Amino acid sequence: MAWATAAQAQSVEPPKVVPTLETTKIDVEAGEPIAVPSPPPPGVALPAVEPIIGDDEFEKAIPAISADQDAELDRPLESIAAFEARQAAEAAKSGATPSAAGDDATVEAGAPVVGGTPVPALADGDAVEAIGDARISDSELAAPLPPLDNFNVEPVQFAEAEADDANVSVAYTVQVNGLAAADDSTDIHLADLFNDLSALKDGDGKADNAAMVRARLTADGELMQRILASEGYYDAVVDTRIERGESRERGQPVTAIIDVKSGKRYAFSDIVIKADPTVPPTLIADNFPLNVGEPIIAQRVQGAEAAIALKLPEEGYPFAKVGQRDILLDAATGDGVYTLPVNIGKRSRFGGIETTGDLAFDAEHVGVLARFKRGDLYDSRKVDDLRQALVATGLFSSIAAEPQPTGESAGDNTEYVTMLVTQQAGPPRTIAASAGYGTGQGLRVEGSWTHRNFLPPEGALIFRGIAGTQEQGIGATIRRSNAGRRDRTVEFITEIKRSNYDAFNALTGRIGARVSYDSTPIWQKKFTYAYGAELIATREDDYDFTTASRSYDFYTILGVTGQVGMDRTNNLLDPTKGFRIMALVQPEGSVAGRFSPYARSRVDISGYYPVTDSIVLAGRLRFGTIVGASRERLAPSRRFYAGGGGSVRGFGYQELGPKDPNNDPIGGRSVSEAAFEGRYRFGNFGVVGFVDAGQVYRGSAPTFTDLRFGAGIGARYYTNFGPMRIDVATPIGRRPGEARVSVYVSIGQAF
Repeated sequence: MAWATAAQAQSVEPPKVVPTLETTKIDVEAGEPIAVPSPPPPGVALPAVEPIIGDDEFEKAIPAISADQDAELDRPLESIAAFEARQAAEAAKSGATPSAAGDDATVEAGAPVVGGTPVPALADGDAVEAIGDARISDSELAAPLPPLDNFNVEPVQFAEAEADDANVSVAYTVQVNGLAAADDSTDIHLADLFNDLSALKDGDGKADNAAMVRARLTADGELMQRILASEGYYDAVVDTRIERGESRERGQPVTAIIDVKSGKRYAFSDIVIKADPTVPPTLIADNFPLNVGEPIIAQRVQGAEAAIALKLPEEGYPFAKVGQRDILLDAATGDGVYTLPVNIGKRSRFGGIETTGDLAFDAEHVGVLARFKRGDLYDSRKVDDLRQALVATGLFSSIAAEPQPTGESAGDNTEYVTMLVTQQAGPPRTIAASAGYGTGQGLRVEGSWTHRNFLPPEGALIFRGIAGTQEQGIGATIRRSNAGRRDRTVEFITEIKRSNYDAFNALTGRIGARVSYDSTPIWQKKFTYAYGAELIATREDDYDFTTASRSYDFYTILGVTGQVGMDRTNNLLDPTKGFRIMALVQPEGSVAGRFSPYARSRVDISGYYPVTDSIVLAGRLRFGTIVGASRERLAPSRRFYAGGGGSVRGFGYQELGPKDPNNDPIGGRSVSEAAFEGRYRFGNFGVVGFVDAGQVYRGSAPTFTDLRFGAGIGARYYTNFGPMRIDVATPIGRRPGEARVSVYVSIGQAF
């Protein structure tokens, strides 16, 4: 018989039981049903089965039985009493001690003794193990069992198992030995770097069990090895161990120890750049910041390779590739030979532009956005600029611009490359809305619907609506972006608006045209400009001092607009440093009985200074003047006003300046304003304290007399599209009719 090992036994599958049709047969003697296999179906030919051993061979293998043996087999078994008597007689004849082991058991000299009784040996010589030292008689076996009430059971006492360290919370401290020697010779603080990345430090000295401490210690040992190697210590040896306190009591803090032997620090003994000649010849050397003799620092090596990978495409090599570095270290001297293969590719110039994919506009318009022309030396920065300009259109869900070789010679050992622009047009329609509130101005909600590519390329159709407690209006705009040249916008506007303010009531219609070069949230420009013309027809009421009453008049205003700006801030929506200057001039003519020409001018200046990373000081000045016409000849909506969330906070909208006998503002021909803010930001929230000042004057030049001040505090919530603000202010030296507190809610900083 063959035996399988435990491993083999696990791999042996149990025999599969194949169900068969069976009939039931009753065993006559046992009286139980016996399952009998059904006979095979008729006509089925079963394969012949060869016998394992023949009958003759089997008969020969059986030993012959003698007559005496046959008679012995036929003899009936003797009783137990006769067997015991025969055993005793045989023992008396041989002088051996009877044994309960039977015929094959004898007691030999030197046999083991248990309880004073020799232990007999079996026929094979093995001792028979006695069960205890008691001999049980038949009478004892026949005795009745004691009643359960008298049976005394003593529970087994188990020794309490020692608690497993794996289930005990562990407090620990971290100790790093030997790092100071390496730390003093590096430009960065290795201990600080280790503490920032350490798993033990991140655990704050607490672990669920000892196994967790050991796992963290192992990870930190590997971390220390990597940190040292990154600074040139390639032979560093880092050992880790855990020590308990002197009491060594369970639950007491343990110390996780990291022992550091930094070894020698490797340095560059030679730097080899394998590359073809470039134009200029020192292009790679001048832009590769590694030098012979300096330590081999991984971050500097990676930075140097990245610098080459960026600089070559900026200097006419669009297909340059940096290969795999090789650093050969000499353990005896601590020297390292650095080898870097660089495939510079073909020096190239810009050729044509092609576009593919789901197009928003054609290659010709892509060329309008590009700041390069055919024949210019390839510069990856101009390609990035083109990609940003395409994103700024808002017409794509994805966009890519990649150079493609053409093999066409461009002279001077260069070739042309084609810029392949892959477009994936996005949804052209958008809906936008904004809301705000200001004391004196009320609630104002503005919404718009835009089709950004209604007239390709980039011809947008915009419908706008305003719904407010004191202002309502609708308008439509056709705007062409990047019209004929990069960043130039041409738009035609028509709108009708109804205004109901304390200063005036008006129903106004306006049509206008404007050409501008403006900043956008994606593309902030240092210089901006705008110019245009507009025709305004408006019916407005004004206080007539001669009749001491308010009356309506109709004004037709034709004017042109010119605006220039300089922006040196770091952010369009939320600047923290820099300054802005904007000047506006609007020559106009008003027809109210007779033609009255005049000019409106305004200058705005703002500056921003970061005191710390979270505190910014901001200031603003505004001056405005109207020359060429008296106040009475001006439509009330074309005069200057001050007060409100974008002007002097603490006062209602248009509240400052000259007033009529009913204490309603009537506007003026000059204005001066100033504001100062201290902005403190923490995370996505901020607090602002501010003081504003301003006044409107009847004459055409500000006199800076009777300035009014307002002060307050504001809250900011910073989003990815700009801060949302709530300002609460109060007038200083409040006068009758002025609100004690004014509230302003809008999107964006006050300035």
